[in-house]
Amino acid sequence: MDKMMMTKAIYFDMDGTIANLYGVENWLEMIIARDATPYKEAKPLINLNSLARVLNRLQAQGYIIGIISWLAKGSTVEYDKAVTKAKVEWLETHLASVHFNEIHIVKYGTPKEETALNPRGILFDDEERNRNNWKGQAFDVDNIIEILKEVA
Repeated sequence: MDKMMMTKAIYFDMDGTIANLYGVENWLEMIIARDATPYKEAKPLINLNSLARVLNRLQAQGYIIGIISWLAKGSTVEYDKAVTKAKVEWLETHLASVHFNEIHIVKYGTPKEETALNPRGILFDDEERNRNNWKGQAFDVDNIIEILKEVA
């Protein structure tokens, strides 16, 4: 964990990592129909009160806390706006006490390591390709809070 102690940024994917988009009934059909509802209705995948406490502690220690989340595949400009709004509102609702330094809601497939201001930070992401391409340390969705507590 020594390497993690030197890292000063922590990034999260949303869908499938902290938000259970894929657990929303008919999520794929709604996304294909350009309905942003699944992004609004997604339940948290982890205890967000615990996450917020550890993120606020890390931020007080100088860590940058960020979100890098993709928009829907094959989207339109209007749908991108609706999804971005839904994702930001989800964060404001579920992680209101966390003041993110960076929020990047980007086109599907955008390399996350090219989006972050500190790509050598830590990334939590459910997609293996994103973890493999990340320049810092990357973790899947298992044990997020426990890993962060080791950093703090």
